[in-house]
Amino acid sequence: MDFTLCLTQRSRMVDSKRMRMTSNFQWPLLTFILLYLMSQVNSQKKGAPHDLKCITNNLQVWDCSWKAPSGAGHGTFYEVCIENGSYSCYPSEKTNIKIPALSPGDHEVVISPLRDFGSSISKFILSEKNVSLIPDTPEILNLSADFPTSTLHLKWSDRGSVLPRHSNVIWEIKILRKKNMEIVKSVTHNTTLNGKDTVHHWSWTSDMPLECATHYVGIRCYVDDTHFSGHKEWSDWSQLKNISWSPDSQTKVFPQDKVILVGSDVIVCCVTRDNVSSAQIGLTKCPLIHLDGKNVAIKIHNISVSASSGTNVVFTTEDNIYGTVLFAGYPPDIPQKLNCETYDLKEIVCSWNPGRPTALVGPRVTSYTLFESFSGKNVRFKRTEASTNESHQLFFQMLPNQEIYNFTLNAHNPLGQSESMILVNITEKVYPHSPTSVKVKDVNSTAVTLSWRLPGNFAKIKFLCQIEINKTNSIQELRNVTIKGVENSSYLVAVDKLNPYTIYTFRIRCSTETFWKWSKWSNEKQYLTTEAIPSKGPDTWREWSSDGKNLIIYWKPLPVNEANGKILSYNVSCSSDEETQSLSEIPDPQHKAELQLDKNDYIISVVAKNSVGSSPPSKIASMEIPNDDLKIEQAVGMGNGIPLTWNYDPNMTCDYVIKWCNSSRSEPCLMDWKKVPSNSTATVIESDQFRPGVRYHFFLYGCRNQGYQLLRSIIGYIEELAPIVAPNFTVEDTSADSILVKWEDIPVEELRGFLRGYLFYFEKGERDTSKMRSLESGRSDVKVKNITDISQKTLRIADLQGKTSYHLVLRAYTDGGMGPEKSMFVVTKENSVGLIIAILIPVAVAIIVGVVTSILCYRKREWIKETFYPDIPNPENCKALQFQKSVCQGNSTLKTLEMNPCTPNSVEVLETRSIVPKIEDTEIISPVAEHLEDSSDAEPENHVVVSYCPPVIEEEIANPGLDEGGGTSQVIYIDIQSMYQPQAKPEEEQENDAVGGAGYKPQMHLPVTSTVEDLAADDDLEKTAGYRPQANVNTWNLVSPDSPRSTDSNSEIVSFGSPCSINSRQFLIPPKDEDSPKSNGGGWSFTNFFQNKPND
Repeated sequence: MDFTLCLTQRSRMVDSKRMRMTSNFQWPLLTFILLYLMSQVNSQKKGAPHDLKCITNNLQVWDCSWKAPSGAGHGTFYEVCIENGSYSCYPSEKTNIKIPALSPGDHEVVISPLRDFGSSISKFILSEKNVSLIPDTPEILNLSADFPTSTLHLKWSDRGSVLPRHSNVIWEIKILRKKNMEIVKSVTHNTTLNGKDTVHHWSWTSDMPLECATHYVGIRCYVDDTHFSGHKEWSDWSQLKNISWSPDSQTKVFPQDKVILVGSDVIVCCVTRDNVSSAQIGLTKCPLIHLDGKNVAIKIHNISVSASSGTNVVFTTEDNIYGTVLFAGYPPDIPQKLNCETYDLKEIVCSWNPGRPTALVGPRVTSYTLFESFSGKNVRFKRTEASTNESHQLFFQMLPNQEIYNFTLNAHNPLGQSESMILVNITEKVYPHSPTSVKVKDVNSTAVTLSWRLPGNFAKIKFLCQIEINKTNSIQELRNVTIKGVENSSYLVAVDKLNPYTIYTFRIRCSTETFWKWSKWSNEKQYLTTEAIPSKGPDTWREWSSDGKNLIIYWKPLPVNEANGKILSYNVSCSSDEETQSLSEIPDPQHKAELQLDKNDYIISVVAKNSVGSSPPSKIASMEIPNDDLKIEQAVGMGNGIPLTWNYDPNMTCDYVIKWCNSSRSEPCLMDWKKVPSNSTATVIESDQFRPGVRYHFFLYGCRNQGYQLLRSIIGYIEELAPIVAPNFTVEDTSADSILVKWEDIPVEELRGFLRGYLFYFEKGERDTSKMRSLESGRSDVKVKNITDISQKTLRIADLQGKTSYHLVLRAYTDGGMGPEKSMFVVTKENSVGLIIAILIPVAVAIIVGVVTSILCYRKREWIKETFYPDIPNPENCKALQFQKSVCQGNSTLKTLEMNPCTPNSVEVLETRSIVPKIEDTEIISPVAEHLEDSSDAEPENHVVVSYCPPVIEEEIANPGLDEGGGTSQVIYIDIQSMYQPQAKPEEEQENDAVGGAGYKPQMHLPVTSTVEDLAADDDLEKTAGYRPQANVNTWNLVSPDSPRSTDSNSEIVSFGSPCSINSRQFLIPPKDEDSPKSNGGGWSFTNFFQNKPND
């Protein structure tokens, strides 16, 4: 609220004095103001009325209250003056006052304390906006409980008469549980005040059984008056009321045997004075929820469908167990496919499908009630068995003169209810019973009468009945008849257009003419009609015997629909222009007769007889017109038959006859025949005797007045198959490059189709090691020949290899497939001409190569000799070493080897240097002697010296290849002279002479134990011209095996080889000088080229 406090006149005077003060009296003025404020503070201790508040609970009276001034006495009186058009004052002994509701707008309220001179007057501005609407506290009239359903019922009054106008009221209801006042539910409930006191009811179902804990209920309200502009507030809560259950001394579990919706949550509690240790539902244990005292509960979530006996819940204490049974199921489904009809117009049968099973049985099972609204009658469904999902039925007795019925089917169980409705005109929903007592009576051979009974009162309606007629090997026939309903339930109808002597099967069903449903079929009734005269003569054909003397007559049995009875016999007769001959009757079932006739023209007649009479005669001519232009054709079947076509012939006046037989049978060939009208040009031959893979022979005859003429001869198959055997083939001839094969025809019975050709495969292969695999796969090593000329019986395979094994395979094929294979192995003959050529060609090539090689070797013999076997001096002709006789006799005192002059072989050395080398004496020191000299100076006689100095003969010979240049060459002839004893030269001179000398170089030079430096000098000698030894000096033997002393192992005489000694075992090869002249020495022989050399 907004309040305005008006100050007294004294305060206004102080304010005016302060405004008139001047600065000259500043300090006195401040002192005065301070004193004034102190006086005001003292006066405020008593104060003035403040905090004015107004409320209303009926919109007619406002209850205003304020706070009294502080310090006011207990007996203070107040005067409240309100300006509301007029100025009204109200005395009050308290700090509140009730005033009539003020008109809209602002009003001044003045509150003046009386008898209290220290208090001040307060003024307020009051309007409806400053007033709060707070309804009176509601009062609960009654709170009751339905313990079996755990439902609380609340009743209270809205006190609508207090408020002057209609208003909307919101009621808030709260439910509390247990002693700790736990709020478990808070809901609002809306009502409307109508100016009268109205009692309202509200119910609530607890999720916990009410026996488990004390439940409290409180209520408050909120008035929503749209015309009131002030504040609206909730009323105070009513006084709580509670519901509790007083247990006896026995422990109990709640709820007891309760039906629960599947999938819901349920709380089960145990009210006891003992301690509960555990609880379980079924085999599943649940946690305990503690309630007041020792009471406990469990909460089951999403309970599943119970068995027919329910679900057990058990609580266990120290001394005992307690429990209850819960039945979890479904509410009844809406009845489905509700249908009401009648069988006899006396009783209505309503049937329905209950829909989803409720899983509730016994006293909790769903109950059904059928209610008819026009008559107000109802029928309750009596269940005799356990609830199933099958269709249920209820019977309702029809009412006189009532055809339209309005039915409502109610379904109810402890979890809910449902209903379904149907409106029917019962005369249009007639479903008759099945006809009974069906009887058949003869009228004649083609007509009968049928009678039956149909229970019911159908005098006012008509029936549409359907008669089913069946006969053997025939299509089912249905006939509809309309008959008028009768009261005695007997009905009769005639059935005609039947065949004589035929077994028929009849059955009947009926419906109303408006048609709702056919009744069920009656039982079958079988009946045989009476006989009649055969309607046609037998189908006949004739064949001459193989000797041409007898005519054989064939006829087929008449079909049942043409025989019209049991055929007893056949009468066969023949006639000509001169006479008619009748034969004796042939009893059935013989269907052939043989007549001895000449070649004249006869007409044969065949008549069939039964108990009623004879059939018309069937006639056929005996003469056969020849046909010279006849060819055998081929045909293949399609499906179950073989199609045949021919050209139209106007000369054919009777009919066409096609006969056929198995072509493998002997004559006369007759299996069956078929007659076709003369105006036809095609037909399909079908027979149950046809088999795939069997060849049949077809003959097409045309009929003229004077006889039959064979027009076409056809062989064919109903279906071609692959041959079952392979052609039998043999090898007629073989050669080195070809094989001639011959085969035989396959028998017709084993061919099983028209032969289209042969496939001949061949490949290289040995018996038992090669198999013809994947013949059709296109292997490159398998050759295939396709023989499409079926008259061909031989095949020559060419371009083969001689003396080679071949694998041959032959297969026949038809359009039905490939037949089996037959194979053999054949080896071709050896090719002698090729063998001869293979031998002669290498021999001729070898001879030609030998001749050419010999010619080339002869012409190049000098080059070959010089290249591969040059002339080498023969050491045997060397006389350089001549030992004295005493030496040969083993003189042990001889220490020096003396070399006698020898005549060497001619040695030519071509030198191009102008300076003639100086031949010096060469001292050869035995390595043994040198060793002894180095080791001891006491024996100087061990020193061995070998010297020789061959004379040098110089001769200049003009070089024929260099005549034009004027150059000359110097030829040095070296001859070994007699041995002498030259004085030894210093070592340095020997080295110089060796380096600078030219001409012949002895095989042994300087001491045998030359150092590495001497070997380096020998390398330099290779650059000079002249003859060089072939072997290295380091490889020489100190003792020659041919030496006279070599055989004496104790001899101290040493000898070693020389260029002229027999100890030499190496070739002496001249230097590789391109300018050296060719040797024209001694001769060369073929044997010397292959002889062995010593020390090789």
